Amino acid sequence: MMPTTQPNGKKTLIPRQIVARYSEKAYQAMLAEVNLSPKPGLVDRFNCGAHRDMTIEDFYRSARVIYPWLSRFIEQGASSIHLEESDVICTLRPVGLACEEAMFRATAGVNTHKGTIFSLGLMFAAIGRLYAQRQHLSPDNICKTVAAFCRGLTERELSKHNEMETAGKRLYRRFGLTGARGQAEAGYPLVIALALPHYKAQLAAGVNPDLALLDTLLLLIARNDDTNVASRGGIEGLEWIKCEAKRLLCQGGMRLAANLPRLQKFDRLCIARNLSPGGSADLLIITWFLAEISSFTPNPTSL
Repeated sequence: MMPTTQPNGKKTLIPRQIVARYSEKAYQAMLAEVNLSPKPGLVDRFNCGAHRDMTIEDFYRSARVIYPWLSRFIEQGASSIHLEESDVICTLRPVGLACEEAMFRATAGVNTHKGTIFSLGLMFAAIGRLYAQRQHLSPDNICKTVAAFCRGLTERELSKHNEMETAGKRLYRRFGLTGARGQAEAGYPLVIALALPHYKAQLAAGVNPDLALLDTLLLLIARNDDTNVASRGGIEGLEWIKCEAKRLLCQGGMRLAANLPRLQKFDRLCIARNLSPGGSADLLIITWFLAEISSFTPNPTSL
């Protein structure tokens, strides 16, 4: 059991099997995303996409390093129930930064999963808090709790002027793009309202799981204002990749294996334009993870 302290001094015990189960699914989600092939502009089993500084082995090493840190996020979230929700994110930063440092050491400085650490860290903290509060661990509740953690985050980190002019701040100032912060603060609407139901519907219809996931990735690319793409190709590159994804979806998407050559062509075009929809890949990891845990969320009456 994993103990966390309650405001009254009592301990809440989070069963280690629950921590292990969620952590294992998150690890599998990272592998499911990187192994999914072919993907437009992204590292996969066939090529390194638009990236010259990373390989699929970097993602494997990164995922293995991140895996043991997830329990720390759950523990931090469970021990935070005496705090206001919007104050929790400050307590998560040291854990997130330490996890990032471990990732960079494992990959020799390559940023494979920084966005994933941000999103999964928030979700695992939400799982810990909800468990400690004896709330149902549904995808909706998890994402709503993440939104509460991130209330005001975009304003604090992207709107205010200071010496650190990051790519995210430039894109927000010029185009109003909020990236991963905006999705988290809104409770991941692209996942909850779009990708997750789409992916589940494809599986229910008997579509091959990999094709269903590829189709869901296309849907995310078509709708996501991906700051990874915008930072590489500007707003023109972002509009182009969204239009190409929509075109593929209108042609039947990836629900049919016969359309794979069209996706391979899309991949080649993204590589030629140096575009990589990494933000959509992060959302796909969340989608797969939430789809998997939907089947075993503990009943609050049994907590």
